[in-house]
Amino acid sequence: MEGTPANEQIASPRRAPSQQRSRERVERMLAAASALITEQGSDAMRMGEVAERAGVSIGSLYQFFPDKRAIIWALAERYTAESQACISAALADVSDVEGLNQAFSELVDIYYGLFLAEPVMRDIWSGTQADKALRQLELADSRANAEFLVAVLKRLRPDADPVSLETTAFLVWQMGEAAVRLAISVERQEGDRLVAAYKRMALRELTGD
Repeated sequence: MEGTPANEQIASPRRAPSQQRSRERVERMLAAASALITEQGSDAMRMGEVAERAGVSIGSLYQFFPDKRAIIWALAERYTAESQACISAALADVSDVEGLNQAFSELVDIYYGLFLAEPVMRDIWSGTQADKALRQLELADSRANAEFLVAVLKRLRPDADPVSLETTAFLVWQMGEAAVRLAISVERQEGDRLVAAYKRMALRELTGD
């Protein structure tokens, strides 16, 4: 599959903490930033506010996060890691079409629910659209998630062209993200219908029905 490999490490703009005390400080910083984004959005968030709410000096904040973009990146990495773990676990034991239907539908519902409940995730997505490096991180995440799905498809459709399966899985994930983001931008009732329609279309493509 062309493009950025799913396992390629994209350089983060922040410095990773090495000591336990530093890691705890960074956790407070990220928690403070997440709370501020929830309250007022990332555009209005200021580095000084993050430091004050986290109970650290502004110098300590800048030591790990040189700017606001680095904070958004760290939050994006966190959600990416959590989502990959969830998807991997949900698809690991799928061995038939019925299992794929159930697991895939549940994963889409979880993703939709997170976007409805977490303003931080919506802000992160908005940031990825204007930041080329963050967009690459998002694409690498989609490719990794597609690989979990490809493993299932190869079990269910062993005679299918593997390149075709990879293309389908990657497109399905990208379309799913677009569908969910569209769904949260309209009235809830219409959003629910859009997500349900996406699941039906995606599963028809995935199962070959």
